[in-house]
Amino acid sequence: MAEPDGSDPVGGFSSSPCFAHEVEQAADGSFYAFDEEQHRDVMRWRKAERERLLKQRLSVSAEQRQQWSAAIAHHIAETNDFGNKIVSFYWPFKGEPDLRPLMNVVMEKGGSCALPVVVAKAMPLEFWSWKPGDALDRGVWNIPIPALKNRLTPDIVLAPFVGFDPDRFRLGYGGGFFDRTLAAMDSKPLVIGLGYSMAAVKTIFPQPHDIPMSVIVTENGVQTK
Repeated sequence: MAEPDGSDPVGGFSSSPCFAHEVEQAADGSFYAFDEEQHRDVMRWRKAERERLLKQRLSVSAEQRQQWSAAIAHHIAETNDFGNKIVSFYWPFKGEPDLRPLMNVVMEKGGSCALPVVVAKAMPLEFWSWKPGDALDRGVWNIPIPALKNRLTPDIVLAPFVGFDPDRFRLGYGGGFFDRTLAAMDSKPLVIGLGYSMAAVKTIFPQPHDIPMSVIVTENGVQTK
């Protein structure tokens, strides 16, 4: 039936433009009412908390971070089977744990490695095959990426965080790349959120688009719930 004024938006079955702008799709495919003011408040809080946590992380000595990185790598190696698995690593950035030595363990156990690549703004990441010794190019933020594009689908994703909460939600750098990527993947990988225990917060105020990590690993061990 047409509208009283004679207009007939999409056969009369469309939501009003105002209502349409208030609805968003969550990571699980469901829809929810979008509260713009609440979203702005959370984003402001996350920005401030991200800056605080990064400053705290970079205040730790490189030697201490190296020791913690080794402990994190040990916990991951002890609790995962890498045989015939594709593991997505990352190039350490702004004091993140350096897990590149773990690549050798993965390959020794029959697995293979990849690095995440930003291909476009607001698009999912791609994962390109790489192993120590392979050529590298410079990607976004000058982070090294594989020189050759050989796309893989990882079974295990190592996801460094800036902060994390008891429900395994991850505070990243604000680009939304990991959540967007995980939501788009047909086959869901094991996602290991990792970082230092000092990055723990009471909550990141998760939003419907946020996806919790499968497990959290810090220098103190593995957190599953």
